[in-house]
Amino acid sequence: MSISITYFVHGTTTDNEKHVSSGWFDVELSDLGVQQSKDLREQTKYKKFDVVFCSDLKRAVESAKLTWEGIYPIIQDARLRECNYGDFNAQLSEVVEPMQEKMITERFPNGESYEDVKARIGDFLEFLKKNYDGKNVAIVAHKAPQLALDVLLKGKTWEQAFAEDWRKTRAWKPGWEYKVKY
Repeated sequence: MSISITYFVHGTTTDNEKHVSSGWFDVELSDLGVQQSKDLREQTKYKKFDVVFCSDLKRAVESAKLTWEGIYPIIQDARLRECNYGDFNAQLSEVVEPMQEKMITERFPNGESYEDVKARIGDFLEFLKKNYDGKNVAIVAHKAPQLALDVLLKGKTWEQAFAEDWRKTRAWKPGWEYKVKY
């Protein structure tokens, strides 16, 4: 009994280009992000999915639709949202990013912690186990849910997940593979 997950991050946003950490702020894809999402269709044409889940924030929804609308069912799920930075949503990345690794158990003011994100993703994985056994699932979402998958499915500590995050080395690729075994 298992589920194969291929994880994709949304395309570049206007906030990314301004070095702003969006969190739950609902920002648009930039022109580059639109093109990245369209290019991903070609880069993943040999992959087959039963369903695509995406965060309900428009940057993830738009990315998923630009890549796979009309090919696979696309289901929005709020559990796949980025970490809620609370008072720090849509603030400069130079302020937010140094705080992130300190907010594993402590919540951002009026927001959530990375452990809160892990609980959301854990709940989502339980949902998948009940409803998508044996399926190939694509997810389009954000940094925090991907790091939570590294913690939950690959046995990393939060500190390892942050330290080994592909964003630090700019080692993007068209999908990261995860296996849910139970």
